[in-house]
Amino acid sequence: MPNFVSRLFRPFTSSTKMGLGPAEGGVQTIPDTAQKCTVAAGCFWGVEHLFRKNFGDKGLYDARVGYIGGDSNNPSYRAVCTGRTGHAEALQMTFDPSRLSYTTLLEFFYKMHDPTTKDRQGADTGTQYRSAIFYHSPEQERAAREMTEKVQNQWWKSKGITTEILEAGQWWDAESYHQLYLDKNPGGYECPAHYVRSFPALS
Repeated sequence: MPNFVSRLFRPFTSSTKMGLGPAEGGVQTIPDTAQKCTVAAGCFWGVEHLFRKNFGDKGLYDARVGYIGGDSNNPSYRAVCTGRTGHAEALQMTFDPSRLSYTTLLEFFYKMHDPTTKDRQGADTGTQYRSAIFYHSPEQERAAREMTEKVQNQWWKSKGITTEILEAGQWWDAESYHQLYLDKNPGGYECPAHYVRSFPALS
């Protein structure tokens, strides 16, 4: 399994093949009724891949990887990887709430990563890999806190959830070669903590 060092140096080149689609500037009409969901769950390549795979035809308009939660402007991947900018690697989704609910996305978020390991997913360590939900409205904050309490009591009761729940601040798109990374680079690095767990239905 590639370690952090191999992951750190591989993506600084933009030589990966480029695809077309909304995540890379393709034209897409998104209605005003669309909503955003922003989460952080470790290395954003695998997070994007799993959400697109599971919701791409179920009301997900777009998903972009990027940086949020930091204190510097327009951070680069290299800078974020140092852990000194305060940003988290994150995924910002735009979805149709009439077909796909915010709570469904949050429930999947808590299935596809380990929210109990603070500032770490698998072998990837640092604040940039923290688990977090960045809400875009009071309703989303309420839903995030309710979902977190529910999964803590029913799914992750043997461990404490460390997921931060914060208001969404400035979002920065990651460099273009990070968008749809695993689609463009089959077999590329995927964090071993990123898989869909077989939890019982929430009550």
